[in-house]
Amino acid sequence: MPVWAIDAIRFSAPGADEALVEALRGASPLLQARREGVNDPQELFAIANSEYGRQVGALYAAGHYSGVVEVRIDGREAAAFSPLELPQDIREISITVHPGPAFTFARAEVVPMAPGTDLPEEFAPGRTARSPIIRDTAQAVVDGWRAQGHAKATEAESRITADHRDATLDALLRFTPGPQLRFGRLIVEGNERTRAERVRQIAGLPEGEVFNPEAIERAARRLRRTGTFGSVAMSESDDIGADDTLDITATLIEAPLRRIGFGAELDTVEGVRLSAFWLHRNLLGGAERLRLDGEIGRIGASSGGRDYRFAARFSRPATFTPETTLSFGGELRTVDVDDYDSILGTVDVGVTHFFSDRLTGEAGIAYLRERTEDAAGRRTRSTLALPIGVNWDRRDSDTNATSGTYIDARATPFLGLTGADSGAQFRLDGRAYYGVGAGRGFVLAGRVQLGSVVGASIEGTPRDYLFYSGGGGTVRGQPYRSLGVNVGGVGSGGRSFAALSAEVRARVTENIGVVGFADAGLVGDGSFGGNAGWHAGAGLGVRYATGIGPIRLDVGFPVRGDTGDGAQLYIGIGQAF
Repeated sequence: MPVWAIDAIRFSAPGADEALVEALRGASPLLQARREGVNDPQELFAIANSEYGRQVGALYAAGHYSGVVEVRIDGREAAAFSPLELPQDIREISITVHPGPAFTFARAEVVPMAPGTDLPEEFAPGRTARSPIIRDTAQAVVDGWRAQGHAKATEAESRITADHRDATLDALLRFTPGPQLRFGRLIVEGNERTRAERVRQIAGLPEGEVFNPEAIERAARRLRRTGTFGSVAMSESDDIGADDTLDITATLIEAPLRRIGFGAELDTVEGVRLSAFWLHRNLLGGAERLRLDGEIGRIGASSGGRDYRFAARFSRPATFTPETTLSFGGELRTVDVDDYDSILGTVDVGVTHFFSDRLTGEAGIAYLRERTEDAAGRRTRSTLALPIGVNWDRRDSDTNATSGTYIDARATPFLGLTGADSGAQFRLDGRAYYGVGAGRGFVLAGRVQLGSVVGASIEGTPRDYLFYSGGGGTVRGQPYRSLGVNVGGVGSGGRSFAALSAEVRARVTENIGVVGFADAGLVGDGSFGGNAGWHAGAGLGVRYATGIGPIRLDVGFPVRGDTGDGAQLYIGIGQAF
C-alpha cells in the first residue's frame, strides 16, 4: 500500500457558536490523528468512519438532536466507501457538522422518585435538553433510592422522544426501587495477618441497620486510615439475602509490616538535626501500630550542646468506637541551649476521635518530669497534665497546600506535683491558603500562632510549657528560640506568645517555585503580654517539588529586634506551614 499524503483535514460547523465549535473540534478523532501525525491508510479510513459517532455524541451532549455530519474523503462521503475498495490516494478530508437547533425539554419526568432527591436544575421543561443532564438525572434518582436503603434500585425504562418540528424533547424515566435492604455480614477477603474480627471492628459496618452507601464509604475510610492496608475495596453482593439483607465484601491488600524513615534539617545557627523512625503497622494482628523515633539535634550549633530525643508510641484503632484510636507512649528528651540545660521525660495515654475526615479531637492524661539547670540553679519539676485538643483541616494538601484552612487548638491544664505550680497552657495555630491563576500556580498563605500560660508563675511552669520565638517554625531570619523574657537576670521562655507569618508562593516551572516571606513574633512575661518584646524577619525561598512534598530552602534576614545574627538558612521537606 502506498503512503498517503494528506494535504489538509478541514473542519467546519456552520451556524455553531464558539463554545459548540470548540466542543466539536475537541471530539474529532481525525483532528486528533492529524496532531499525532497518523498517515497509515487503513487507520485513517477507520478513524474517518468513527468521526460520525463522535460528532453525533458531541451534538447530543450540547442538546442538538437534528444535526447532520458529513465526512468526505476527496469529496466522497467516507461512509460510502466499501472496505474492499479503499481510495488509492487521499489529498483532503473535510468534516462538516450542521448542528441544527438546540432542543429544549417539553417534558422532564421521573417515576417514582425517592423523597428528598435533588435533581439537576437543568432537567426541567424549557431548559436545554443536553444528554449528560439525562444521565445525571438517572444517576441522581438511583442515588436517592440507595440513600433510602434501596440498594438494588435500577432504571427500568427510558422514553426519550425528539420532536423535530418544534425542537423539543420528551424525557420519561421510570425506575424500579426494589426492596429496602439492611446490612448483612461483612465478608473479609485478602487478610493474611490481620484477624477478620478486628477488620470488622475497625470497619464498623452497622450489621442489621438499613443499607446506606455512605456507611460503606466510611467503613472503607476507617480501614485505610489504619495504614495497615495498601488497598481496600468494598463491594455489594449481587444477591439479596434472607430477611432482605445485603452482604458486603471487603477485599484487602495488606501493606508491608514494617517501615523505616529518615529526615534531616539544616539551620545555620542550630546546625543539623537528624531523625529516624521505625514503624510496625500490625503488631498484634489487629492493625495496632508501634512507632519508635530517635533524633539528634544541634549538631554543629553555634552555641550550646547537642539535643537528643527518643520516643515510643503504641496505638490501637477502633477502641471504644470504630472512630476512636487509643494510644499510649513515652518520650525522653534533652535540651542544651544558652539559657538552660534540661532532661525531660513524659508518659501519656490518650484517645483520638475522628468526628469526620476533616475534624478530629484528642484527650488524654500525661505525667511530665523535668530536671532543669540554669543561672538560678538546678530545679526538678513534675506535673500531671490533661491535654485536650481539636484539629480542623480543610487544606487540599498537608505538605503543599494551595487552598483551604487549618486550625489546631490545644488546652493543657496541669497540676503541679513537685516544684511546679498548677495552671493551664493554651495554644492556637491557624493557617489559610488562597490560590489564583492557572492550576493555582500563585498562592497567598498566612499563619497566626497564639499561646498563653495562666495560673502559674514563670518559675513554677515547666520549661516545656513556656514560649520562645525564632527559627523556622516561628520567625525566620532570627535564631531558634532567640526571643524569650528575662526574670531576675535569668533568661526564660514567656507566658504569652504571638507570631504572624505571610508567604507569597509562585510556581515558575512544573517542579520549581519561589517564595517571598515575612514573619514577626512576640513573647511576654504575662499571660496576655505584660513586659513583651518582639522581633521580625523576612526573606526569599526556593521550592523543588518531589513525590513526598517540596524540598524547601529559605534564606531569612532579621528585620526587627536585637537577636539577629545575620542571614539564616533553612532546609527541609514540605512548606514552612
